[in-house]
Amino acid sequence: MTPAAALGRLADIPPGAFATAARRIMSRCDELARVSADDGQITRVYLSPEHARVNRLAAEWMREVGMTTRLDAAGNQLGVLPAADRDAPTLMLGSHLDTVIDAGRFDGILGVLMGIELARLLRVPGGDDGVWYSPFPFGIEVAAFSDEEGTRFGKALLGSSAVAGEWDEDWWQLADDDGITLREAYREFGLDPGRIGEAARTSEQLVGYLEAHIEQGPELDRRGESLAVVSSIASARRFQVVVEGEARHAGGTPYDMRRDALLGASEAALAVERICSGEHHIIGTVGQLEAFPGAVNVVPGEARFSLDLRGEFDGARDTVWERISHDLDDIMGRRRLRWRAREVHSAPAMFCDPLLQDVMRAGIGSTLPAHAEDPITLFSPAGHDGMAIGSVTPVGMLFLRNPDGISHHPDEAVSAADVATGLRAFAEAVAHRGAEVAA
Repeated sequence: MTPAAALGRLADIPPGAFATAARRIMSRCDELARVSADDGQITRVYLSPEHARVNRLAAEWMREVGMTTRLDAAGNQLGVLPAADRDAPTLMLGSHLDTVIDAGRFDGILGVLMGIELARLLRVPGGDDGVWYSPFPFGIEVAAFSDEEGTRFGKALLGSSAVAGEWDEDWWQLADDDGITLREAYREFGLDPGRIGEAARTSEQLVGYLEAHIEQGPELDRRGESLAVVSSIASARRFQVVVEGEARHAGGTPYDMRRDALLGASEAALAVERICSGEHHIIGTVGQLEAFPGAVNVVPGEARFSLDLRGEFDGARDTVWERISHDLDDIMGRRRLRWRAREVHSAPAMFCDPLLQDVMRAGIGSTLPAHAEDPITLFSPAGHDGMAIGSVTPVGMLFLRNPDGISHHPDEAVSAADVATGLRAFAEAVAHRGAEVAA
């Protein structure tokens, strides 16, 4: 295939096909939203019955567009539209189908469904045998990753980490709230923990990974734009912090004798806000706070809180953690308290491949009027499967506008019109990648 033929494939797509595909995506987001462990809200966690149900639906929709499907050794649902050369590598498209508790219906799901519809739009017939093929010198592969959120076992990116060949044997001991270990959950799901290595892919098998995702923030909405190129995915560190004081009778202990751990933790949370709000692209969040012994008539002797720290660059993120640590020393010293922190997660920033940023930029540019300004580029403070996949193949991302920017919440939204525009841009990006590989 010539570069011109790769790009020319888009001219064969019927008018209105992108809008039709967008409506189907929106309907299927609604259908998947009904698969939930909780009545009245969306909750789907790794290796659950709900995980199995959405995998089956995704596989059905993949086969509908001519893909060959398989469930890999980590529970990821995969579909492939092969190239004419069956030994050719694939371009992986996708996202995840798991959710947080009480989630929205588009985070992750949108990217999987856009990948499936892209295969439908771009596929070409292979002859009289009824087989469909990718029109490019690579296959089109859609990945429905199984555990991006980490809701059940507390460790994010399990499915994509397995695909990247970065599985840590210590993870088998992770346990959910019911005490079920990851190893036990694998077996209950019908997977063999001993075969986890079979999920790993090599750089020779892939020509890249592209993901479409709603923006989990308000920048596109504020700028009145539909789409953006993603430059990088935030570096992250997470800590569990323990503050130790002294539990004493609430009525009988004067203020000058109190060593109130909850007040120390509360002041620490305010320090996180003060420090991070003054820094560019550094975000700190205290999402959990508990006091012990937790009685109404006892001064808290211990408090525990979480800290989620994200930044565009690793060095700036680490500098802010040093400043927070220094402030915690001061706060706890004044209040005669002790503190300690345990790091539970660390991930470096993942920068999107410059070439794939360019193909995304070209894709978005094809949807804009003549003489429009260049597409905008945004950094992603939220984590994505590309953080793991980036260790095995180049990564590119497309953001779609999310009105009001709310995510991980039932009010999460995207419009069918923006999905149609995003599909067109995504298809153009894939075609440009095809032209580059063919050149």
